[in-house]
Order: sequence, then structure tokens, then C-alpha cells
Amino acid sequence: MPLDSEKKPTLLLVDDDAIIADSLEYVLSEEYEIERASDRATSFKLMSDMSDSPTLALVDLGLPPNTHRPDEGLAVIRKISQMHPSTRVLVLSGQDNKKHLFQAKEDGAVDFISKPCDIAEIKVRLKRQIIAGGGADAGHDDIEGIVGSSEEIELLRMQIRQLADSPYPVLIEGESGSGKEVAARNLHRCSSRKQEPFMTLNCAAFNGELLESQLFGHVKGAFTGATDTKNGFFEEAGSGTLLLDEVADLPLDLQAKLLRVLENGEYYRLGETQPRHSSARVLAATNKDIFEAIKTNQFREDLYHRLSVLTLRVPSLKERNGDKNELLFYFMQQVADEVATFQLDEDALRLWNDYTFPGNVRELRNIIIRLSAKYPGQTIKPEVLKREMSGLQRHNGASSSEDWLHSALQDSGFQLDQLLKAVEKEVIDLAMREHDGNVSKAAEMLGINRTTLYGRMDRLEVKD
Repeated sequence: MPLDSEKKPTLLLVDDDAIIADSLEYVLSEEYEIERASDRATSFKLMSDMSDSPTLALVDLGLPPNTHRPDEGLAVIRKISQMHPSTRVLVLSGQDNKKHLFQAKEDGAVDFISKPCDIAEIKVRLKRQIIAGGGADAGHDDIEGIVGSSEEIELLRMQIRQLADSPYPVLIEGESGSGKEVAARNLHRCSSRKQEPFMTLNCAAFNGELLESQLFGHVKGAFTGATDTKNGFFEEAGSGTLLLDEVADLPLDLQAKLLRVLENGEYYRLGETQPRHSSARVLAATNKDIFEAIKTNQFREDLYHRLSVLTLRVPSLKERNGDKNELLFYFMQQVADEVATFQLDEDALRLWNDYTFPGNVRELRNIIIRLSAKYPGQTIKPEVLKREMSGLQRHNGASSSEDWLHSALQDSGFQLDQLLKAVEKEVIDLAMREHDGNVSKAAEMLGINRTTLYGRMDRLEVKD
């Protein structure tokens, strides 16, 4: 008899397709105790006879007698939620209509896997729900905001858990808009420092003394305008985590001072001769080629080696096959409390999955926000979606701006302020992509100063 701790988790599998059910039972039986049902009545009886709640349930929406409708599968999900509220329910179905998807979530499902699906992905998704439900490895899954089931994103989550409690710096690399700050926040959340502050300083946002003051603080009178003594980010972070974003833009003189902090924790406030000590963990993020910066003497090689003791690469969205739908649902849920969510029709959903999203997750999120604001509760067709996909317009030769504006004016619920805000955000996004996230160069392209650009990015929620 195995010990209780050695018992395999129970998986309730509800699917009327015998070939699929047999295949799943065959490949999953090593890790799970499988209980099978092929229709609603059988599953209800099976659940009533269970002495313990199943750990997981994998439910097909299209069950007999009408396999082309989701009613039976949704009824099973509701019953599981009533009888076994601790069970994590995943939907495995070819019925990926967004309305059905939302209903399944409302009835208690925690994940949706479209048929056909790779068995390796199913295993990963099941394992994730065991962790989320408090099973194996519980307590190590504080990860938030990193959405998707691709191998690349699963690897990122695994690396975050592995590196979270290390005391060493981590260099986070990735394209603009891919989610480097989200990865950094999760390194903090998954660490023993999570009760301490998490602070972010954008190294491209300030110049000279102002940036040094932001990092290390200053005393009253240290420079013109220093009317009060001020703590720097290292001091404010305490024993927490400090993310240095766009670290490749750090001036050379400050690179030397940062190196000193990394080597022995020592730094000086501006205008002060007494050394201070930092116990913060340092994370650094960049979308630039640091090796190229080292070659051109714009970045210190010794600082690079200190920062990159551990490295983390955030994949671009074009590398994350299959994650676009999960991200769509995730961000739609985030705005659902404020506006009625839209739906993509079948052709628009196909367009969504074909689009490359050159601005990565940031662009995807912005598109969802704009669609939610402009078309609440409506079904979106491809021609409407195309207008929100700036990259698609650039690469596929979209119609003239006059045609685009004329078409936009015909939309019900048109509001000029919303359009101007959307256009402003798109222009800033484009400028940032053109210069790989370099704020100074993007501001120069836009004909505004860097401080103004940061203000607009903050107002429009344009983030890396």
C-alpha cells in the first residue's frame, strides 16, 4: 500500500470520444488516477460515488445527446463546482466559441484547451493547475501576469522559480513590449523578499546628477534645486528588489558607481562623504545588444559580468505559438469590470492568430483595451480588427489615412477623444519599436523631450 503522500492525484475525464479518452487515459495514467465518464448522467453518478474530490477534471463541452452544443458539458462543470469546489476544471473541446469560453469560466472552469491539442501541452496545463490548487510544489507559484502555455513561456516560469531566491543579480533580456518588468516583478513575488519593497528605476529617464540622485539619493544643497535631503532608490528598496530598467542607457560614470554597489554594497549620496550600504537585490533589464555596446565602449564589460551572473530571456510573442488566445482572454477579463467585453467572430479570430504583433504583449494588450473601449459588447469583424493592428497596416499596404478615418467615423459609438488617444498611443508605440525601446531616440523622432514622452506614456499606460 502506498503512503498517502505517494497517492497519485485523481483526474476526472469526461469525453464521449472513446478514441480521445482511451489515448488520454493511456498517456496520463502514470501520473493520475483516471476516472472516466462519457456523458452528463454518468459523470454525475461517478461524482456522487467518490469519497474524495478529484484533484482535476478534464471536460469536453460537446457531450451527448447534442454534441454540437455546449449545454451538457457546461452542466457537468456546474455540477463539479457544486459537489467538489476544490476540483480544478479544465475544458478540452473543439467548441472554442468565445461565448462558450466565457460561460465555462463563469461556471467554474479554470482553463480552456482547444482540440486538437498536443499531449505535452495538456500535461503542462494539468500540472500547472495542481500547483495553483495547492498540490505538488504549492507555495512556489506566486507568478502573476505571465500568461500562456507555450514551451517558451513555461520555460520562463520555471526559470523564474529557479532564480527567485538567489541573492545574485539577474539580467533580463527581451524585445520591447515582451514583458521584462512583469518577469522582474515575478522574480520578486516568488522570492523570500516578497514582503519587502519592489522598485523600478528607468535608467533612460534621467540624465547626469538627477539620475545619480535617483539611484543613490542626495543631501540638501548637493546641487542646484536640491532643497531637501532625499533618499535614493537603493535606500528606499531596503532589503527588497531594485529593477534597473533600460540599464544599457546608464552613463559610464554611473556604471562605475553601480559596479561598486554590486561588488560590496557600498554607495554614496550626492554631497555626502559617509558611505552607505545596500542590501537590495539588483535586477537589470534591457532590449539592447549589450555586447555591441561593450564593443563601442558604451557599456563596461566588468559591469556586464556582474549583472549577468544569472540571465533570463523573455520570449517575443512571435515565438510563443498558441499563446495569443490565452492572452486575449486574460486581458479581456481584466477590462471586463469596466466595460462589456467584445467578441471576435470566426474570421477575426483567425486574423488575430495570424497577426505577428511586432509590439509584442504590450501591443496585444493595447489592441484589446481599444476594442473594449470602442466596441463594448459587440462582435468584432476582421475589417474592424485590422484598423487596430498598426503593424498589419504597415506591412500589408492598408488603405489611405483618409479612407481609414472615413471608415472609423461610420462606426457606432465613435468618439473623437477615444480615437485621438488611440492614435497617440499607436504613434508612441511605433516610435518606441522603431528605436528598440530607447526613450531618448523615440522622443527625438516624435519631436518632444524625453520628460514629456514619459508623461504621455504614463498617461496612456504605455509600458515595456
